[in-house]
Amino acid sequence: MSSTAVTGTAAVPEQVSAAPDPATDVPDGVTTAPEQVSAVPDRSTLRLALVVGGLVLAVLLGFGLGRLNGGGPSAAVGTDSALTGHSHAPGTGAHEHGADQAAAAQAGGLSVSSAGYTLTPVAAAFTADRPGELRFQVRDAQRRPVTRFAIVHDKPMHLIVVRRDLTGYQHLHPTMAADGTWSVPLTLPQAGVWRAYADFTALADDGRQTAVTLGVDLTAPGGYQPRPLPAPASSATVDGFTVSYQGTPQAGVTVPLTFRVDSAGGRPALERYLGAYGHLVALREGDLGYLHVHPEPQPVDGAVTFWVTAPDPGRYRLYLDFQVAGVVRTAEFTVTVA
Repeated sequence: MSSTAVTGTAAVPEQVSAAPDPATDVPDGVTTAPEQVSAVPDRSTLRLALVVGGLVLAVLLGFGLGRLNGGGPSAAVGTDSALTGHSHAPGTGAHEHGADQAAAAQAGGLSVSSAGYTLTPVAAAFTADRPGELRFQVRDAQRRPVTRFAIVHDKPMHLIVVRRDLTGYQHLHPTMAADGTWSVPLTLPQAGVWRAYADFTALADDGRQTAVTLGVDLTAPGGYQPRPLPAPASSATVDGFTVSYQGTPQAGVTVPLTFRVDSAGGRPALERYLGAYGHLVALREGDLGYLHVHPEPQPVDGAVTFWVTAPDPGRYRLYLDFQVAGVVRTAEFTVTVA
């Protein structure tokens, strides 16, 4: 986003005092005509003129800057995300993050502890391709189980599970017992090391909300043969639906990605899923850093826009959950960020 600097030149008070004083600065022997003396304003008049002129200049500059920066009643209203509090004006283009916003754009889920909260598995033993159960607690800095969570995207807890090669993506919603223990049925279909992300917003006793994503590894013993990441593509097919997107993610810049869903019968009607017309997760290849992605509240011409901030160059895997006729499906994409 470009900005325009406006500069002005203000009158210097010392310049006013440089005007000749008819009572003291007239050389001896020189007679000054009365008209000439009265033509020089006194100091109080000059000060008043400067004050009035300064006020007018300030008003004009303020109005001009407001117009340049898009202020005023006609400015677009930002759309807030409950995950990070970061807002984007609908329809705006790519923009760089400032220092405070860049911190919020960093990948999460890289450790079991962050922001004073710790993810503690209670039961996490799995056999490949057999039903199991994941049980865990979120504990605060005093090691106490956290039991108060905000509802974000219709749920107090979002659990994302994926294998280390970014296959086998699952989006689950555990339930919490009174003691703060979360549980969810979980099947790891193939052997290997898996990553589980707990995405939640904790509520402190004083009402403060803290959005956190914590990550932990899960293991299904057996022979692990990682699959290569598919080549980048802007479209994918799932269950007869063709999902495509427009936009180019950039490192350190927030850009819109617009997704469309089509089928042989035309463009299906997207339904709300988790409080929005789609849910997008982005994971970074290598360390599996988890990115928050911000959706626009309403589709435009059947397309849903998400705001993506990739903190670093590299390859990322995108997972778009969308719902049509009561069924949730997931389209997957590989993107390269320069």
